[in-house]
Amino acid sequence: MSTQQALVSIIVPCYKQAHFLDTSLQSVLNQTYQNWECIIVNDGSPDDTEKVATKWCEKDDRFKYIFKENGGLSSARNCGIKIANGIYILPLDSDDLLHENYLTKLVPVLDSNQEIGIVSSYTSIFRNDISNIIDELKPIGDQVNDLLFQNQLVATSLYRKSLWTAVDGYDESMKKGFEDWEFWIAVTKLGTSYRIIPEFLFYYRKAAKSMLVNTIKNHFEDNKEYIILKHADLYKSNFKRLIQVLTFHTKTHRAKEQQLQYSLEYKIGKIILKPYRILKTLFEKN
Repeated sequence: MSTQQALVSIIVPCYKQAHFLDTSLQSVLNQTYQNWECIIVNDGSPDDTEKVATKWCEKDDRFKYIFKENGGLSSARNCGIKIANGIYILPLDSDDLLHENYLTKLVPVLDSNQEIGIVSSYTSIFRNDISNIIDELKPIGDQVNDLLFQNQLVATSLYRKSLWTAVDGYDESMKKGFEDWEFWIAVTKLGTSYRIIPEFLFYYRKAAKSMLVNTIKNHFEDNKEYIILKHADLYKSNFKRLIQVLTFHTKTHRAKEQQLQYSLEYKIGKIILKPYRILKTLFEKN
Protein backbone atom coordinates (compact mmCIF):
# COMPACT_ATOMS: atom_id res chain seq x y z
CA MET A 1 0.00 0.00 0.00
CA SER A 2 1.30 3.47 -0.88
CA THR A 3 2.14 5.98 1.82
CA GLN A 4 -0.63 8.25 0.52
CA GLN A 5 -3.96 6.62 1.30
CA ALA A 6 -6.37 6.38 -1.62
CA LEU A 7 -9.57 8.38 -1.20
CA VAL A 8 -12.67 6.22 -0.75
CA SER A 9 -16.12 7.67 -1.49
CA ILE A 10 -18.84 6.06 0.62
CA ILE A 11 -22.28 6.56 -0.93
CA VAL A 12 -25.27 6.37 1.43
CA PRO A 13 -28.68 6.68 -0.25
CA CYS A 14 -31.51 7.26 2.19
CA TYR A 15 -35.26 6.92 1.68
CA LYS A 16 -37.59 6.63 4.68
CA GLN A 17 -34.78 5.32 6.89
CA ALA A 18 -33.71 8.40 8.84
CA HIS A 19 -34.24 6.43 12.06
CA PHE A 20 -31.33 4.11 11.11
CA LEU A 21 -29.06 6.73 9.56
CA ASP A 22 -27.26 7.78 12.75
CA THR A 23 -26.05 4.25 13.45
CA SER A 24 -24.93 3.70 9.89
CA LEU A 25 -22.98 6.96 9.71
CA GLN A 26 -21.40 6.30 13.10
CA SER A 27 -19.93 3.11 11.64
CA VAL A 28 -18.42 5.25 8.88
CA LEU A 29 -16.94 7.72 11.36
CA ASN A 30 -15.46 4.80 13.34
CA GLN A 31 -13.32 3.64 10.40
CA THR A 32 -9.67 3.16 11.28
CA TYR A 33 -8.90 4.07 7.65
CA GLN A 34 -9.08 7.86 7.58
CA ASN A 35 -9.05 9.01 3.96
CA TRP A 36 -12.73 8.83 3.05
CA GLU A 37 -15.63 11.04 2.13
CA CYS A 38 -19.22 10.07 2.79
CA ILE A 39 -21.93 11.36 0.47
CA ILE A 40 -25.44 11.09 1.92
CA VAL A 41 -28.05 11.11 -0.84
CA ASN A 42 -31.57 12.07 0.19
CA ASP A 43 -33.69 10.32 -2.44
CA GLY A 44 -36.72 12.56 -1.92
CA SER A 45 -37.35 11.07 1.50
CA PRO A 46 -40.37 12.47 3.40
CA ASP A 47 -38.85 11.86 6.86
CA ASP A 48 -36.03 13.57 8.84
CA THR A 49 -33.22 12.45 6.54
CA GLU A 50 -32.09 16.03 5.85
CA LYS A 51 -32.05 16.93 9.55
CA VAL A 52 -29.98 13.87 10.47
CA ALA A 53 -27.60 14.30 7.52
CA THR A 54 -27.03 18.00 8.26
CA LYS A 55 -26.04 17.14 11.83
CA TRP A 56 -23.34 14.77 10.57
CA CYS A 57 -22.04 17.27 8.03
CA GLU A 58 -21.60 19.76 10.87
CA LYS A 59 -19.83 17.13 12.97
CA ASP A 60 -17.22 16.18 10.34
CA ASP A 61 -16.59 17.87 6.99
CA ARG A 62 -15.89 14.53 5.34
CA PHE A 63 -19.67 14.05 5.31
CA LYS A 64 -21.51 15.67 2.40
CA TYR A 65 -25.23 15.93 1.72
CA ILE A 66 -27.26 16.17 -1.47
CA PHE A 67 -30.99 16.10 -2.14
CA LYS A 68 -32.67 14.74 -5.26
CA GLU A 69 -36.20 13.93 -6.32
CA ASN A 70 -37.15 10.34 -5.62
CA GLY A 71 -35.89 8.08 -8.39
CA GLY A 72 -35.01 4.78 -6.78
CA LEU A 73 -31.85 3.21 -5.40
CA SER A 74 -29.88 3.04 -8.65
CA SER A 75 -30.61 6.69 -9.37
CA ALA A 76 -29.58 7.72 -5.86
CA ARG A 77 -26.31 5.81 -6.00
CA ASN A 78 -25.49 7.22 -9.43
CA CYS A 79 -26.26 10.73 -8.22
CA GLY A 80 -23.80 10.40 -5.33
CA ILE A 81 -21.08 8.70 -7.38
CA LYS A 82 -21.21 11.43 -10.05
CA ILE A 83 -19.87 13.97 -7.55
CA ALA A 84 -17.58 11.54 -5.73
CA ASN A 85 -13.88 12.40 -5.65
CA GLY A 86 -12.61 8.99 -4.57
CA ILE A 87 -10.94 6.46 -6.85
CA TYR A 88 -12.75 3.74 -4.91
CA ILE A 89 -16.51 3.56 -4.31
CA LEU A 90 -18.33 1.91 -1.41
CA PRO A 91 -22.15 1.88 -1.51
CA LEU A 92 -23.67 1.63 1.96
CA ASP A 93 -27.40 1.34 2.57
CA SER A 94 -28.60 3.64 5.32
CA ASP A 95 -29.64 0.83 7.66
CA ASP A 96 -26.46 -1.28 7.42
CA LEU A 97 -23.14 -1.05 9.27
CA LEU A 98 -19.42 -1.37 8.64
CA HIS A 99 -16.89 -3.00 10.93
CA GLU A 100 -14.38 -0.38 12.03
CA ASN A 101 -11.61 -2.14 10.06
CA TYR A 102 -13.63 -2.55 6.87
CA LEU A 103 -11.68 -0.05 4.78
CA THR A 104 -8.36 -0.85 6.45
CA LYS A 105 -8.73 -4.48 5.39
CA LEU A 106 -10.23 -4.01 1.93
CA VAL A 107 -8.50 -0.98 0.41
CA PRO A 108 -5.01 -2.63 0.26
CA VAL A 109 -6.44 -5.41 -1.92
CA LEU A 110 -7.31 -2.91 -4.66
CA ASP A 111 -4.13 -0.91 -4.07
CA SER A 112 -1.92 -3.94 -4.60
CA ASN A 113 -3.50 -5.56 -7.68
CA GLN A 114 -4.89 -3.67 -10.66
CA GLU A 115 -6.53 -6.82 -12.06
CA ILE A 116 -8.91 -6.91 -9.10
CA GLY A 117 -11.80 -4.49 -9.51
CA ILE A 118 -14.02 -5.39 -6.55
CA VAL A 119 -13.34 -6.58 -3.04
CA SER A 120 -15.89 -7.74 -0.50
CA SER A 121 -16.01 -9.65 2.79
CA TYR A 122 -18.10 -12.09 4.78
CA THR A 123 -21.39 -10.64 6.01
CA SER A 124 -23.11 -10.93 9.39
CA ILE A 125 -26.89 -10.63 9.15
CA PHE A 126 -28.46 -9.09 12.23
CA ARG A 127 -31.86 -8.17 13.56
CA ASN A 128 -32.34 -4.97 15.61
CA ASP A 129 -28.65 -4.61 16.58
CA ILE A 130 -25.37 -6.31 15.76
CA SER A 131 -25.34 -8.27 19.01
CA ASN A 132 -28.18 -10.32 17.52
CA ILE A 133 -26.59 -12.13 14.58
CA ILE A 134 -29.12 -14.45 12.93
CA ASP A 135 -27.27 -15.60 9.81
CA GLU A 136 -24.02 -15.35 7.88
CA LEU A 137 -22.98 -15.00 4.24
CA LYS A 138 -19.71 -16.44 2.98
CA PRO A 139 -19.55 -15.62 -0.75
CA ILE A 140 -17.31 -17.55 -3.11
CA GLY A 141 -15.77 -17.18 -6.57
CA ASP A 142 -13.73 -14.49 -8.26
CA GLN A 143 -15.06 -13.94 -11.80
CA VAL A 144 -18.16 -13.21 -13.84
CA ASN A 145 -19.21 -16.86 -14.33
CA ASP A 146 -19.47 -17.21 -10.55
CA LEU A 147 -22.08 -14.44 -10.51
CA LEU A 148 -24.43 -15.59 -13.26
CA PHE A 149 -26.74 -17.82 -11.26
CA GLN A 150 -26.28 -16.50 -7.73
CA ASN A 151 -25.18 -13.07 -6.61
CA GLN A 152 -22.01 -13.61 -4.60
CA LEU A 153 -21.46 -9.92 -3.82
CA VAL A 154 -23.50 -7.82 -1.43
CA ALA A 155 -24.23 -4.28 -2.61
CA THR A 156 -21.78 -2.96 -0.02
CA SER A 157 -18.58 -4.04 -1.73
CA LEU A 158 -15.60 -1.80 -2.51
CA TYR A 159 -14.82 -1.18 -6.19
CA ARG A 160 -12.94 1.08 -8.56
CA LYS A 161 -14.87 4.13 -9.75
CA SER A 162 -13.45 3.54 -13.24
CA LEU A 163 -15.66 0.43 -13.47
CA TRP A 164 -18.77 2.47 -12.70
CA THR A 165 -17.78 4.88 -15.45
CA ALA A 166 -17.12 2.06 -17.92
CA VAL A 167 -20.67 0.64 -17.63
CA ASP A 168 -22.46 4.00 -17.26
CA GLY A 169 -23.36 3.34 -13.64
CA TYR A 170 -26.20 1.37 -12.13
CA ASP A 171 -29.15 0.53 -14.39
CA GLU A 172 -31.79 3.07 -13.33
CA SER A 173 -34.59 1.12 -15.02
CA MET A 174 -34.18 -1.58 -12.36
CA LYS A 175 -36.35 -0.05 -9.66
CA LYS A 176 -37.54 -3.33 -8.15
CA GLY A 177 -34.25 -4.73 -6.93
CA PHE A 178 -31.25 -6.78 -8.12
CA GLU A 179 -29.67 -3.61 -9.58
CA ASP A 180 -26.47 -4.42 -7.68
CA TRP A 181 -26.41 -7.99 -9.06
CA GLU A 182 -26.74 -6.69 -12.61
CA PHE A 183 -24.02 -4.12 -11.93
CA TRP A 184 -21.56 -6.75 -10.69
CA ILE A 185 -22.19 -8.86 -13.79
CA ALA A 186 -21.73 -5.83 -16.05
CA VAL A 187 -18.37 -4.82 -14.56
CA THR A 188 -16.86 -8.31 -14.20
CA LYS A 189 -17.97 -8.95 -17.78
CA LEU A 190 -15.26 -6.43 -18.72
CA GLY A 191 -12.63 -8.88 -17.49
CA THR A 192 -12.00 -7.62 -13.98
CA SER A 193 -12.07 -10.07 -11.07
CA TYR A 194 -13.24 -9.81 -7.47
CA ARG A 195 -11.86 -10.97 -4.15
CA ILE A 196 -13.49 -11.97 -0.88
CA ILE A 197 -11.84 -11.22 2.47
CA PRO A 198 -12.76 -14.18 4.73
CA GLU A 199 -13.63 -12.00 7.70
CA PHE A 200 -16.98 -10.69 8.94
CA LEU A 201 -16.56 -6.99 8.24
CA PHE A 202 -20.05 -6.01 7.09
CA TYR A 203 -23.35 -6.06 8.98
CA TYR A 204 -26.59 -6.39 7.03
CA ARG A 205 -29.82 -5.47 8.79
CA LYS A 206 -32.59 -8.06 8.39
CA ALA A 207 -35.98 -6.35 8.38
CA ALA A 208 -39.47 -7.83 8.14
CA LYS A 209 -40.16 -5.37 5.32
CA SER A 210 -37.38 -4.31 2.98
CA MET A 211 -36.66 -3.82 -0.69
CA LEU A 212 -34.85 -7.17 -0.86
CA VAL A 213 -37.71 -9.04 0.81
CA ASN A 214 -40.19 -7.45 -1.60
CA THR A 215 -37.95 -8.22 -4.58
CA ILE A 216 -37.57 -11.90 -3.76
CA LYS A 217 -41.26 -12.30 -2.99
CA ASN A 218 -42.75 -10.37 -5.92
CA HIS A 219 -40.16 -9.58 -8.58
CA PHE A 220 -37.54 -12.34 -8.60
CA GLU A 221 -38.54 -13.92 -11.93
CA ASP A 222 -39.00 -10.62 -13.80
CA ASN A 223 -35.68 -9.23 -12.58
CA LYS A 224 -33.82 -12.43 -13.36
CA GLU A 225 -35.33 -12.51 -16.87
CA TYR A 226 -34.19 -8.91 -17.40
CA ILE A 227 -30.62 -9.74 -16.35
CA ILE A 228 -30.47 -12.85 -18.56
CA LEU A 229 -31.73 -10.95 -21.61
CA LYS A 230 -29.47 -7.96 -20.98
CA HIS A 231 -26.42 -10.23 -20.76
CA ALA A 232 -27.64 -12.87 -23.20
CA ASP A 233 -24.14 -13.43 -24.60
CA LEU A 234 -22.90 -14.61 -21.21
CA TYR A 235 -25.84 -16.89 -20.60
CA LYS A 236 -25.63 -18.35 -24.12
CA SER A 237 -22.02 -19.30 -23.46
CA ASN A 238 -23.25 -20.98 -20.26
CA PHE A 239 -26.35 -22.45 -21.92
CA LYS A 240 -26.14 -25.93 -20.39
CA ARG A 241 -25.86 -24.53 -16.89
CA LEU A 242 -28.70 -22.08 -17.59
CA ILE A 243 -31.04 -24.91 -18.61
CA GLN A 244 -30.04 -26.92 -15.54
CA VAL A 245 -30.79 -24.00 -13.22
CA LEU A 246 -34.12 -23.13 -14.87
CA THR A 247 -35.19 -26.78 -14.82
CA PHE A 248 -34.26 -27.06 -11.16
CA HIS A 249 -36.42 -24.03 -10.33
CA THR A 250 -39.33 -25.48 -12.32
CA LYS A 251 -39.10 -28.83 -10.54
CA THR A 252 -38.85 -27.14 -7.15
CA HIS A 253 -41.91 -25.00 -7.85
CA ARG A 254 -43.89 -28.02 -9.05
CA ALA A 255 -42.93 -30.03 -5.96
CA LYS A 256 -44.16 -27.22 -3.71
CA GLU A 257 -47.47 -27.08 -5.61
CA GLN A 258 -47.95 -30.84 -5.27
CA GLN A 259 -47.10 -30.70 -1.59
CA LEU A 260 -49.72 -28.00 -1.13
CA GLN A 261 -52.37 -29.98 -3.04
CA TYR A 262 -51.86 -33.02 -0.84
CA SER A 263 -51.81 -31.04 2.40
CA LEU A 264 -54.67 -31.35 4.89
CA GLU A 265 -55.29 -27.60 4.76
CA TYR A 266 -55.77 -27.71 0.99
CA LYS A 267 -58.19 -30.65 1.18
CA ILE A 268 -60.25 -28.97 3.91
CA GLY A 269 -60.32 -25.77 1.86
CA LYS A 270 -61.66 -27.65 -1.17
CA ILE A 271 -64.45 -29.18 0.94
CA ILE A 272 -65.42 -25.81 2.44
CA LEU A 273 -65.46 -24.05 -0.93
CA LYS A 274 -67.27 -26.80 -2.86
CA PRO A 275 -70.83 -25.44 -2.17
CA TYR A 276 -69.76 -21.97 -3.33
CA ARG A 277 -68.31 -23.38 -6.56
CA ILE A 278 -71.57 -25.24 -7.25
CA LEU A 279 -73.62 -22.09 -6.68
CA LYS A 280 -71.28 -20.07 -8.88
CA THR A 281 -71.68 -22.60 -11.71
CA LEU A 282 -75.46 -22.49 -11.40
CA PHE A 283 -75.56 -18.66 -11.52
CA GLU A 284 -73.26 -18.59 -14.53
CA LYS A 285 -75.51 -21.03 -16.40
CA ASN A 286 -78.54 -18.87 -15.66
